[in-house]
Amino acid sequence: MDLFQKGNFISHAGLPLKWKIECDAISDKEWETLAFIISEMSMPFSKVMGIPRGGVKLANALNKYVQPTGLPMVVDDVYTTGTSFKDFVHKEFPGTWIGSYSIQKWCIFARRMPQWGIKALFTMPGL
Repeated sequence: MDLFQKGNFISHAGLPLKWKIECDAISDKEWETLAFIISEMSMPFSKVMGIPRGGVKLANALNKYVQPTGLPMVVDDVYTTGTSFKDFVHKEFPGTWIGSYSIQKWCIFARRMPQWGIKALFTMPGL
């Protein structure tokens, strides 16, 4: 399976895409390394929650870095429009604004510059 795939796809927000990043191609060992990198770059976090389905493997890999204190962390694999982050934060943290800095937000890849304080390990120039 290839990490980068050309074709016709639909994003979580319903946008047509001509290519996608297929994170199922990332090995468990690579998820562990990506989680380590995020743990080194983030503030301490008290829990980590993965946005289904893409963020679950990353959250599982990050669980070993949870500390007793710190802000909660929400993670996903790929950021395209931020819709999945907005939906997840509104569901799991009712009344919390997506741009709030009371939650850390991370992804591996961003297809464009992320908004609302979301951080990405790798950011592409735009859609």
